[in-house]
Amino acid sequence: MSSAADERLILAPAERRDVILDAIGSARERLLLSLFRCTDRRILDALTAAVQRGVRVRVLLSQRAKGSKKHLKRLHAFLRQKGAEVRRYADPVVKYHAKYIIADDGLAVVASLNFTRKCFQSTCDFLLVTRSREIVTGLTRLFAADWTTPPSRLPELPGDRLIVGPEQARARFAALLQEARASIRVIDAKLNDSAMLALLKAKAAEGVAVEVRGADMLGPLVPHGKLLMVDDTTAVIGSISLATLALEFRRELAVVVRDAQGLRALRDFWLSLPPSAGGRIAPALPKPPPARARARS
Repeated sequence: MSSAADERLILAPAERRDVILDAIGSARERLLLSLFRCTDRRILDALTAAVQRGVRVRVLLSQRAKGSKKHLKRLHAFLRQKGAEVRRYADPVVKYHAKYIIADDGLAVVASLNFTRKCFQSTCDFLLVTRSREIVTGLTRLFAADWTTPPSRLPELPGDRLIVGPEQARARFAALLQEARASIRVIDAKLNDSAMLALLKAKAAEGVAVEVRGADMLGPLVPHGKLLMVDDTTAVIGSISLATLALEFRRELAVVVRDAQGLRALRDFWLSLPPSAGGRIAPALPKPPPARARARS
């Protein structure tokens, strides 16, 4: 198990870019990156500098991202021209949306954010910097599997701190929600999966305090990253939304946080949001009337 000194949880937008730059700058032999979007010039310059100092840089990109077809093509060409090895995730069905970095088999960054100006300034996002051997080894195995063409099957991952979608996402999140005895707190602007919603309502019916913050419940922050907290003893941060597409059809990544310092930081972050923002889920919500009935009302 990693100690608090081995990990840092980054929540403030202003700190994110420097943390990413430090991780890239720390690499001396190998740098593995899983990117969805990257438009930040300083990040691109840091990757260029890594190649120039002899680091083997491998970048795994998405085949597609909404509104970013041309950008992905330019990013691919730019990174290759600078000397990085670049591949597109080759699964024909699963969309690629994971965000992480591994530097020299000793440092990993698991994030919900993209490397864009918006994510470095104004989004609700989460970032974990860790030297946990469990996480570094698991991410290295995941990257190796996804780097192949076609991608290999999900490898065996050590421990239980990484949650990889779509293979593990639904079962792992359902199990965590089932464990709740006192409280469930969720930040997720895309929550729409019927099974997950039914599970949240069932837990509320058991007396668990279930609170969900959606797109308009984060104060000045723009919704993006996802957070689940269960009983103030377990939290999950990352890119995995409790939405059907994310649970079933996307390569997503999240990491479990159990250390007291990380949990306290996430709890304080939740409490720092506008007090009226929390949306409590009632034990049983009335079903909406049929479409025709709504039209007549």
